[in-house]
Amino acid sequence: RKSLRGYHMIIVTGGAGFIGSNLIRKLNSLGINDILLVESLEDGRKVRNIGDLNIVDYMDKSEFIQACSSTWDLSEVERVFHLGACVDTMEWDGKYMMESNFGYSKKLALFCLQQRIPLVYASSGAVYGQQSSFIETPQYENPLNIYGYSKLLFDCFVRYHAKNPDSLIVGLRYFNVYGRGEEFKGSMASVIPHFNRQMIETGKIKLFDGSHGFAPGLQSRDFISVEDVVDVTLWFSEQSKAKTGIYNCGTGRSVTFQSVAETILNWHGVDGEIEYIPFPSELERSYQPYTCADLNKLRLSGYDREFKGVLKGVEEYLTWLNS
Repeated sequence: RKSLRGYHMIIVTGGAGFIGSNLIRKLNSLGINDILLVESLEDGRKVRNIGDLNIVDYMDKSEFIQACSSTWDLSEVERVFHLGACVDTMEWDGKYMMESNFGYSKKLALFCLQQRIPLVYASSGAVYGQQSSFIETPQYENPLNIYGYSKLLFDCFVRYHAKNPDSLIVGLRYFNVYGRGEEFKGSMASVIPHFNRQMIETGKIKLFDGSHGFAPGLQSRDFISVEDVVDVTLWFSEQSKAKTGIYNCGTGRSVTFQSVAETILNWHGVDGEIEYIPFPSELERSYQPYTCADLNKLRLSGYDREFKGVLKGVEEYLTWLNS
């Protein structure tokens, strides 16, 4: 059997991504460097997220998937954070999306169960679609795109296999995460860096006109800072088997795009304006006009820490973005 270097290790898939790199940075701050970073680095620009990180090993995503299908001995692995995925909500290649988000995740989950390695993975608030309540039960789940469906299908797989699990499996439904490290995501980054750039370049911030029953600019999201997301993720990895399950990871508060735009204008301290643009017709059936995580299950699990308010979080993020 192939051994993995012989030391206690944490594996982070998607380790060069937005949440993954922030998770490793937090682990480093706690003095933990025995980390295997799994990533596909065809886009070498991702190195901007990991150049300052301390890790002991790197493995390409394809090599890692192959290893998970072998007799690889991971007896020295302490826990796995599975954050690697295709996160492009505008990607409609279903075969590619299902291979990236469902097939990959399924192989890793079965492997972790077999090896009895705790696994915490990234699900998504996208599984809920255009709901008014966001509760971790099937009656509230109706994704609008193949990305959301790929995440939901893996959640369903975990629900089935986690009835009597041999090890911890936790799925966290991340809502709208913002913060350091998302800039390379381009159009998939949160609205905050986009609004900030618009303000700097044009003196205007563009918001959607009214849609889905919401007045112009009043569509809203549950924005959560990446620091809070990392905290929840690490906390669950340290809990007992009784915590196995799927949990929302948001703040439980929904903030309008108008409020976020006004916060950015105020931070810059200059006369800017908000411009309302027509809502794109092609997004009508695949857009979430409102999200707000129900936190009852999360709180019942024992996680009782307070989340950073989005307006304070946006101001802190702007300070870093514009430094």
